[in-house]
Amino acid sequence: MLPEELHLKPGHLIRRAHQISVSIFFDECRDTDVTPMQYAVMTVLKATPDLDQITLAHRAALDRSTIGGLAERLEEKGWIRRTPGIEDRRQKLLSLTDEGRRVLEQIEPAVERTQQRILAPLGAEERATFMALLERVVDENNEASRAPYKETSRP
Repeated sequence: MLPEELHLKPGHLIRRAHQISVSIFFDECRDTDVTPMQYAVMTVLKATPDLDQITLAHRAALDRSTIGGLAERLEEKGWIRRTPGIEDRRQKLLSLTDEGRRVLEQIEPAVERTQQRILAPLGAEERATFMALLERVVDENNEASRAPYKETSRP
């Protein structure tokens, strides 16, 4: 296979797009200590507080082995809290702290700039088409993921 053929494969292009997306995120958010996965978790918790780790992993489309360490780091930073579950006290429910909400509000303009930079090479109509197609590819292949998005799990 010639190297130029590699650059025409959708999997390779998606991987490169992800690398670029993460790089732009870190560039825009360089004044914060937030990673893209932390941002995703905090955004989910803002929308739906008091989630158990498994449900949170499903909602953020992260694998279950990743969410534990991620939640631990966010708790150490004071951005989320873990409280015992109501029905099962061994289960921990996660929610944003006031500091976590403040950080999320503070970072939102940088995240918005990230999205704009990612799509900057496209015109308005192309952006709409690209986003619709990308959403379709992700939705149609969701179950093939090691960490599929699931909205139905809720304590």
